[in-house]
Amino acid sequence: MRRPYIGRGSFKGEGFFSPTRQKKKTLPNWEGGSLPVARRVGLGSSGSMRTWLTGGGSIRTACGDRGGFRLEGSGSPGEPGFLVVGGSGGKGRAKPVENGAGRPTGPGVGGSRGETGGRGSRAGTGGSLSRGGKIANKDIDYSFQMSEFQKNQQSKDSIFFRDGIRQIDFVLSYVDDIKKDSELKAERRKEFENNLRKTGLELEIEDKRDSEDGRTYFVKIHAPWEVLVTYAEVLGIKMPIKESDIPRPKHTPISYVLGPVRLPQNVKYPHPEYFTAQFSRHRQELFLIEDQATFFPSSSRNRIVYYILSRCPFGIEDGKKRFGIERLLTSNTYSSAYPLHDGQYWKPSEPPNPTNERYILHKNWARFSYFYKEQPLDLIKNYYGEKIGIYFVFLGYYTEMLFFAAVVGLACFIYGLLSMDHNTSSTEICDPEIGGQMIMCPLCDQVCDYWRLNSTCLASKFSHLFDNESTVFFAIFMGIWVTLFLEFWKQRQARLEYEWDLVDFEEEQQQLQLRPEFEAMCKHRKLNAVTKEMEPYMPLYTRIPWYFFSGATVTLWMSLVIASMVAVIVYRLSVFATFASFMESDASLKQVKSVLTPQIATSLTGSCLNFIVILILNFFYERISAWITKMEIPRTYQEYESSLTLKMFLFQFVNFYSACFYVAFFKGKFVGYPGGYTYLFNEWRGEECDPGGCLIELTTQLTIIMTGKQIFGNIKEAIYPLALNWWRRRKARTNSEKLYSRWEQDHDLESFGPLGLFYEYLETVIQFGFVTLFVASFPLAPLLALINNIVEIRVDAWKLTTQYRRTVASKAHSIGVWQDILYGMAVLSVATNAFIVAFTSDIIPRLVYYYAYSTNTTQPMRGYVNNSLSVFLIADFPNHTAPSGKRDFITCRYRDYRHPPDDENKYFHNMQFWHVLAAKMTFIIVMEHVVFLVKFLLAWMIPDVPKHVVERIKREKLMTIKILHDFELNKLKENLGINSDELAKHVMIEENKAQLAKSTVYSS
Repeated sequence: MRRPYIGRGSFKGEGFFSPTRQKKKTLPNWEGGSLPVARRVGLGSSGSMRTWLTGGGSIRTACGDRGGFRLEGSGSPGEPGFLVVGGSGGKGRAKPVENGAGRPTGPGVGGSRGETGGRGSRAGTGGSLSRGGKIANKDIDYSFQMSEFQKNQQSKDSIFFRDGIRQIDFVLSYVDDIKKDSELKAERRKEFENNLRKTGLELEIEDKRDSEDGRTYFVKIHAPWEVLVTYAEVLGIKMPIKESDIPRPKHTPISYVLGPVRLPQNVKYPHPEYFTAQFSRHRQELFLIEDQATFFPSSSRNRIVYYILSRCPFGIEDGKKRFGIERLLTSNTYSSAYPLHDGQYWKPSEPPNPTNERYILHKNWARFSYFYKEQPLDLIKNYYGEKIGIYFVFLGYYTEMLFFAAVVGLACFIYGLLSMDHNTSSTEICDPEIGGQMIMCPLCDQVCDYWRLNSTCLASKFSHLFDNESTVFFAIFMGIWVTLFLEFWKQRQARLEYEWDLVDFEEEQQQLQLRPEFEAMCKHRKLNAVTKEMEPYMPLYTRIPWYFFSGATVTLWMSLVIASMVAVIVYRLSVFATFASFMESDASLKQVKSVLTPQIATSLTGSCLNFIVILILNFFYERISAWITKMEIPRTYQEYESSLTLKMFLFQFVNFYSACFYVAFFKGKFVGYPGGYTYLFNEWRGEECDPGGCLIELTTQLTIIMTGKQIFGNIKEAIYPLALNWWRRRKARTNSEKLYSRWEQDHDLESFGPLGLFYEYLETVIQFGFVTLFVASFPLAPLLALINNIVEIRVDAWKLTTQYRRTVASKAHSIGVWQDILYGMAVLSVATNAFIVAFTSDIIPRLVYYYAYSTNTTQPMRGYVNNSLSVFLIADFPNHTAPSGKRDFITCRYRDYRHPPDDENKYFHNMQFWHVLAAKMTFIIVMEHVVFLVKFLLAWMIPDVPKHVVERIKREKLMTIKILHDFELNKLKENLGINSDELAKHVMIEENKAQLAKSTVYSS
């Protein structure tokens, strides 16, 4: 970069360029103060122009190789003056600044090469700079007070410094308090900001008097071109070198069918596809740099700045060097650190602000009226970074796959609905001559009375909706669906890695960076084998006690979940008798007994109570788990997140699924028989299932917990940040609204936080468990999940674009540890659904009766209900369990396969019980082996990386090598001159290298 030189004066003129519109205006006689009139007029191909003037202060000038600009400002009071920079013509797009005319007012700056046409003049002679002022021809920062004119000239939505040229890449905020440690915090801030300037970052501080609340300071940070190119190389950011010649996917017939859900092409693909290479500042000519100000997207700029912030030191404390913005945020030295949104989400930006991608995202993505539209994934990635982008890719893909599961599940439900009135079992239960003549044994001791089987007519019909022949088919289908879901996700992920330049991805440095808490606790140092530097080290023996404490805490909380579930069971056992006695004694309740039986009432209230307990335990455990994870002192942010993920998932797995596991696999399985019941704590008799089985109760439990969690979660995600932001804005309103700048508007938004995505993934994975683990009992679960996810996508999009600060862009090439959790749940789901079909539903006993015990050839299922109920002699009831009063019958029926009272083995299991048990175990083994065999075959047949993606990756590698080869060859020609023999020798060497690289690419 060529520096301008100091002349001896400049010319006074009348024209200058407005801060927001490049139109000629009249320069006023400004009495004192300063005037922000520096504006970049042109941008050459080699350097950008930045210059500004402070009245009575310093002038900073930086000049690229090409481009012209004019600087205007105030001299001494009443003597406005300006500097003109001109030069000889060169390549560019903007017109050069015209030289003014008038009397000399002070030293000027001579021009380097200007923009298009014309020839600038050197600085004039004579004059001296305004009192107290000087010209500095070097990169130093100078903070200055801005006049009211300057403040009012700038739009509230501006994302630039007050000069209107330098874009704000990051903002820090702090409150000037009067606490004891305020001096220490101020010293830390001063040192930190000085060190930021030393790295090349430019800072501008907004005084608290100019903030809306009158007490918050804002530090605006801009990364100049030299800083961006330096750290882009350090971070290995890939930038375009040539527009891709690989065509986008062609339209297929199905594309036209899906036309209504498609987004406009300029939204779906906001930028052309390019071949890319890791940026190198020594090869800048290789990259497609049309405009230095827009070459690096805002996501890359804030990522670079955050990288610097996370490594910038702020002092030495306790003999150790302290660094990083995270530590300063933890100690409340700064209250927040965030990049700016592009502008308001409800209106497009106005010049000179760049394109408002936030507005485009809100319009095409975050509006609920667009629920049927695809997502602008490339735009999400460009704005928020790959880590957030891949979450929405996964959520969208999961929702798409749920559509197929929802269609099949709905078909199974419709089949159950259509066959409900033709089901033999339900017909027999509802028949007054069959079900009406069967006296059932009491469901509780003493209080409960005998009852007739046909009183559960409606419940048996509802049970058939989910417990029918299609249940087996759907359980097997979902085992295959979950395999296809995971295998096709691996393909989608591989395609994404190529499209988003993540093929050679390495873990984000921020994630691998040492946590400040870890460094503070470390008393030892050891040599890093990779970096060869001394780094903090904590011996394992110092962390083992915390690991034990953490494990014990997690175990304790999971035990609390089990205890709460037992408490709900006790509630159900005790309240069942109450419901039963009320319905027998109250005439009005007898009218609804056919619809709302004591079993259904107990199930509904118990499920609702269980859901409330789940939410309460979850609320406290989220805070406990974060605390104990910190106590483990994880070394890096990645270790912290992995440890927290394990704890939270284990707890939520037990918390949300334990009640469903109880109903599916334990309820009604160990109750005994009349006269020989088992008791919980020797007081409460074990729960029994309805004559139709426990599947309908499992469906009820699953529906309430799953639906309740999803509704509560969406309301919480929408209302919570909205209410916080409203209150924060209301509390902050002390100054005039005209001071409510872009950085303060974003400051008053809620922070997404480093664990924002963690909770989104956790919510999705828990829902995935409901959809897969217990889906045999509730075929409508995928449909409910589909509806929820359609809403969830728009809620998440809405809150990110309107209610949360912009997140720091970070990279990720996969969903991380969540993918392993999904694989584990997929395997477990095969076993749980097999056991549900075998032990919870009534499918297997019906099949055994159909093939082995039915004697009716025309209607094989006729007599099944009578066959499934055993007989008990009421005289055999113990005195403390039998209902009071005399009866005109001597036996009652109960659900089991046992010998009758007149048999020598009375009340022992009969042979049919063992046949049914053997059939259940056989079904489990066969179903698991069939599904696992299909899973392995599909996993083997479906490649992890699609063939066309492999070809595209090879093509891009080849083209990148070729472009680099041509670039180096041309550079070599310039260095070697015209010596043909020497040039041919070097060309041959380079071509051999390229050929070797080409063969390496194809062999890989």
